[in-house]
Amino acid sequence: MIKRMIASYVGENAEFERQYLTGELELELTPQGTLAERIRAGGAGVPAFFTPTAYGTLVHEGGAPIKYGKDGTVEIASQPRQMQMFNGKPYIMEEAIVGDFALIKAQVADESGNLVFNKSARNFNPTMCKAARTTIVEVEEIVPTGSIDPDHVHMPSVFVHRIIKGAKYEKPVERLRIRDSKKVGSVVASTPAAKQRERIVRRVALEYKDGMHINLGIGIPVL
Repeated sequence: MIKRMIASYVGENAEFERQYLTGELELELTPQGTLAERIRAGGAGVPAFFTPTAYGTLVHEGGAPIKYGKDGTVEIASQPRQMQMFNGKPYIMEEAIVGDFALIKAQVADESGNLVFNKSARNFNPTMCKAARTTIVEVEEIVPTGSIDPDHVHMPSVFVHRIIKGAKYEKPVERLRIRDSKKVGSVVASTPAAKQRERIVRRVALEYKDGMHINLGIGIPVL
């Protein structure tokens, strides 16, 4: 039984939403970059750190619903974060995360536990390996020790405690989006929500200047 989720994005899981809104599951939302750093800090032995991200929001000021009661009232709310000024800029303190177990997916492991990840699996998995007391890794292939070039090892075996070879890997598309390449021009928003998102994107585009860089988050691909 999972008591609390600490996440930046929970997808469109209807059952997750039901459990959260009925008080069966606690949810602590945190910015994704902050979440990654909280995990990294845990693996590095750093108990806490300061970040400017989320200053002035519910994450900083507290009051975000963590657990609802069965009657819809908030039973547990987030606590305010400590704030500190550095060089005239406000920062809030975030505590590191260390887990009892890390459940990791890698592509290849040798018999000693050295790991190779595939593409985006390197985003969080290597960091999480270091931030858990016991790391359990599911892999698609196990090869003899010495088969992996040391320069190609993404995670050394010292951080791996268990290896399991799985089977029948499938990665379903949560929301399939296709477009007819023969059709030229922009896609017309068809729903009120889609029109609202398009309006937001168009407004943001007005801020863009030549030479700027844009960080595309989870929401951009589903627009």
